[in-house]
Amino acid sequence: MTEKDQLIRKEFPILKNRNVIYLDNAATSQKPPCVIEAADQYYRMYNANPLRGLYALSVDATDAYENARKTVADFIGAARPEEIVFTRNASESLNLIAYSYARTFLKEGDEIICTIAEHHSNMLPWQQAAKVTGAKLTYLYCEKDGTLTPQMLEDIITERTKLVAVTQISNVFGRLNDIKGFAKVAHDHGAVLVADGAQSVPHVPVDVQDLDCDFLAFSGHKMFAPMGIGALYAKYDLLEKMPPFLYGGEMIEYVTTEGATYAEVPHKFEAGTVNVGGAVGLAEAIRFMQRFGWDLITKREEELTVYAMEKMKQYPYVHVIGSEDPKEHHGIITFKLDGVHPHDIAAIFDAHGIAVRAGHHCAQPLMKYLGTLSTTRASLAFYNNKEDIDAFVETLMQIRKEMGYAE
Repeated sequence: MTEKDQLIRKEFPILKNRNVIYLDNAATSQKPPCVIEAADQYYRMYNANPLRGLYALSVDATDAYENARKTVADFIGAARPEEIVFTRNASESLNLIAYSYARTFLKEGDEIICTIAEHHSNMLPWQQAAKVTGAKLTYLYCEKDGTLTPQMLEDIITERTKLVAVTQISNVFGRLNDIKGFAKVAHDHGAVLVADGAQSVPHVPVDVQDLDCDFLAFSGHKMFAPMGIGALYAKYDLLEKMPPFLYGGEMIEYVTTEGATYAEVPHKFEAGTVNVGGAVGLAEAIRFMQRFGWDLITKREEELTVYAMEKMKQYPYVHVIGSEDPKEHHGIITFKLDGVHPHDIAAIFDAHGIAVRAGHHCAQPLMKYLGTLSTTRASLAFYNNKEDIDAFVETLMQIRKEMGYAE
């Protein structure tokens, strides 16, 4: 293990305390002490119900919450902090769009386009929105290696299309999609572009103004932050037009027995007591990532992906899903092993102290399109190293033998 490896891994004590090689980062990441301590410090020193309290402790809680919003906005290049709505996770962010925007502005005869490669969280909300509004849901099919291009969207989009939903990085293929190109096609036809950034925001630089996406959703827990905090980015003029998603405390300006007026953007979308500790933790996770920098993070993850896939290619029974080019995978390696069910593969890996994911990865329509029910996925973070990959590949090579196959 190199000195740099040791320096990075020291930031993640669970990797030492649990004696685990953790390769399930697309599901959730581990948390550095600085993030845990930031949330803990909030609850120890600043905890109060924010936004409405006039006493000093509540003002401090409000400041912590709004400063976290600004940190998130700056991190993804939003034009102003008010374009960030805090949610529980990317799934809630996408549901907010579906309920508040789609159900308000879509009608019978309109069209929603969603790619077949989407996580269920960026598919099910559009299925439901289509049922409620009478809009038609159309699927954009990728190539079998995961290729999706703006031209492919151009080929099927119509003037009836009002919303296009596409992931920035697939949680199965790991492929980085051209969101800027998709946004241009969508806008040229009068549609809005919804981007799922759950797998991209933790691993590559994202600038929403440059991408020109109308909405972008992501979760904190995949980028070293606590679970239960996420964010929705939306262009301010869209948020202004959208009705609230949830109703109750903190999202109102004035209430009578007949109705209510709502708080300004973004607070009209944040009903009830908000997750200040989570927001503070997310802001600290962003500062943690910035300390290491994108050059280090993206370079390490790319190098490890290349290293792993080159080793896996030497074994004829292993079949990687997606591109043959490791640089197209962005730390996500989904694969099948001849003759062995993914659940057995994951169980054997676990017996060797290696955590991988097995199943449909919340992408069942994509699995069906690819002609399989389930796969195994190893997903990397910058705290992984070559020793992790060596152990992963060594165990992979033993699995068929352990299942009784004569190699």
